[in-house]
Amino acid sequence: MVSTLNRDAARLGLRKLGAGIVLGSLIAWSGVAGAAPAPESFSGLAKTVAPAVVNIAAAHKNGGPAADVPDMPFSFPPGSPFEKFFKEFQDRAGRGGGQQHAPGATALGSGFIVDPEGYVVTNNHVIDGASTITVRLDDDKQYPAKLIGTDPDTDLALLKIEAGHPLPSVRFGDSDKAEVGDWVLAVGNPFGLGGTVTAGIISARNRNIQAGPYDDFLQIDAPINRGNSGGPLFGMDGSVIGINAAIYSPNGGSVGIGFSIPSNLAKTVVAQLRATGKVERGWLGVHIQPVTAEIASALGLASEGGALVTEITPDSPAAKAGLRQGDAILGFAGQDIADPRELARQVGMVPAGKTVAMKVWRDGKAAELNVVLGLQPTQQTAAATEAAPAQGGSVHSDALGLDLVALTPDRRAELGIADGIDGVIVVDVGAGPAQDQGLRPGDIIRQIASQTVTAPEQIDALVSKARSAGARAVLLMVNRGGSDLFVGLKLGVA
Repeated sequence: MVSTLNRDAARLGLRKLGAGIVLGSLIAWSGVAGAAPAPESFSGLAKTVAPAVVNIAAAHKNGGPAADVPDMPFSFPPGSPFEKFFKEFQDRAGRGGGQQHAPGATALGSGFIVDPEGYVVTNNHVIDGASTITVRLDDDKQYPAKLIGTDPDTDLALLKIEAGHPLPSVRFGDSDKAEVGDWVLAVGNPFGLGGTVTAGIISARNRNIQAGPYDDFLQIDAPINRGNSGGPLFGMDGSVIGINAAIYSPNGGSVGIGFSIPSNLAKTVVAQLRATGKVERGWLGVHIQPVTAEIASALGLASEGGALVTEITPDSPAAKAGLRQGDAILGFAGQDIADPRELARQVGMVPAGKTVAMKVWRDGKAAELNVVLGLQPTQQTAAATEAAPAQGGSVHSDALGLDLVALTPDRRAELGIADGIDGVIVVDVGAGPAQDQGLRPGDIIRQIASQTVTAPEQIDALVSKARSAGARAVLLMVNRGGSDLFVGLKLGVA
């Protein structure tokens, strides 16, 4: 070990003043300027915030969706002093882990008080379907809780307890200021054991784990387990910067990958739940897709990013604001838009009736539109069957590597294509840029470089025209299963 330190000291140009001095020098040299030092202890912070963190028991009379009912991944030898304790604990809590609670089972989770009057924030999945909800404070006093409102889309719920006196509370912080590598403290009720504190760092931001339409999780390595759901994630200033909601785990326990709902998303939801008991989200009325590098090149944008408008709902806020098919939305309410999911989050967090400025890219230049958001309607889903017409009479496009046929009345009737959709039908996809970008048989090419397509023979002529004009990529508008989308294709050398 000493020889290693000596060798490192020589390599780094450090003076050999003894092993201890060299070791200290190495640590100082490897530090990052401006980085916050690791705290010697979290005890002061834990003592400050712990009184506002609560345990939540949600009883289900007839069974219900699984939440955080504990199922101990360990056992104790017969006669162990712990055996009786954990048997009583699991009998009281109800052994979980399945898709439904047994009748009378109780889901155990966590929460935190955000107002001295007794408002408690937790996860929706902790209390979903509960017949009764009980909140236990840090001092072991218990209170029945009233459900104020829930928002399944963000997995948040707001409860209210009546203690008869002001309660300890914590405040929401600014999660946008939380950076990867920052220290965090998680407090909750893992496995129903009671108040437990764990520490770690923020491992990543903006994680999408496919949990809901507004995923924007903070990823943390502070150990959290079943029962931590709904508990707060604290920054070092004692403010709540996240609500612990999920873990990635191949074995049911913590492996250092946990996910927290950012406070900036949560506090807007909580404010609406407290005011009205529900969340009303803004609605724009568009179908959108990512702006890929190829699409960005075709549109004349310097880089990929944003949300490309593929369809506009008639009489929607977007239509009334003058938004057009083919516009790329680059900014919304003063925030840059990185992708369609970011736009959906931003729109969903703005209440209906509010006027918002949007930055769009249209005809090779930026423009600004003002839109008055509507109230988000109930989402509906529709399935479309994709089919390719017979191969007879096809025309091959050398430029795109496609076999195409005209959209005749017979083919329209055969495939059930709506009258308002015109273009040429893709019947086969060979090697080339179209295959690289995922075009498939049954797609209908409606436009190339903003020019309407009505015959297969137009395809190569329009591509050649774009290439002659110096374009490095060409933008196709394609209808797939009744919905329009845009595809950017790189143009090779002719």
